[in-house]
Amino acid sequence: MEELSNYQEYIDKAIAYLWEFLPNIITAILIFIVGLWVVKFINRMVRSFFIRKDYDPTLETFLQSFISIALKVVLFVLVVTQLGVKSSSLVAMIGAGGLAIGLALQGSLANFAGGVLILIFKPFKVGDWISAQGVDGMVKEITIFTTKVNTFGNQLAIIPNGQLSNNNIVNYNAESTRRDKIDVGIGYGSNIKIAKDILLDICEKHAGILKDPMPEVYVGALGDSSVDLSLRFWARNEDFWPAHFHVLETLKYRFDEAGIEIPFPQRDVHMKS
Repeated sequence: MEELSNYQEYIDKAIAYLWEFLPNIITAILIFIVGLWVVKFINRMVRSFFIRKDYDPTLETFLQSFISIALKVVLFVLVVTQLGVKSSSLVAMIGAGGLAIGLALQGSLANFAGGVLILIFKPFKVGDWISAQGVDGMVKEITIFTTKVNTFGNQLAIIPNGQLSNNNIVNYNAESTRRDKIDVGIGYGSNIKIAKDILLDICEKHAGILKDPMPEVYVGALGDSSVDLSLRFWARNEDFWPAHFHVLETLKYRFDEAGIEIPFPQRDVHMKS
């Protein structure tokens, strides 16, 4: 009988505690349900805002997921606090967990921060040709942690965003036009004026080379075995490489026709008897 009375005492205490704690449970459930609805509503508002503003799709996806996760974390804190867990203890627990995760994932967090900086400040975008970290190629995809670049040989280079955001980047598509510089040496016995006229004529006849600014040719240096001419011209990004290769090939044909020598390195050796 004594054991039964003890069990009954425990059951009565549990029921009393449950009735005492029941309002908090009901309130927590209501907060959770209403909070989920509020989170969905805010996410819809954010999505419609991005649609109206027409931001970069990668940035939109990241910010939407980030806002959604942040709101759900706030909702979780509110529900757990309502159930009786002290907010100070909860914040301390979350802080300790965040510190441990941060120390374990330092590299990933640096890449994450770099991805955020790239998405916000946009030093380049998908489709741009860049040079960074010893890699030259077209940007294929920008993710939160890495940037994928297709090289000239169609290899896929994956560069951590942390390195990209903290080092030099050359974006060849940032401007609509580019200037090319082609150096060619001619023999000391060749006519400089005729060589310059040929180079300018090649540029004049190529539709992809801009006429404003006008192409220019200078004597860049007097080398050991050649007079070095420097040709400079402007072209649109889409015409740059076709124009570059056309000029290189055509100048050889035209110089041969005009009898202008393109000398190779040579050395005179004098024998003493």
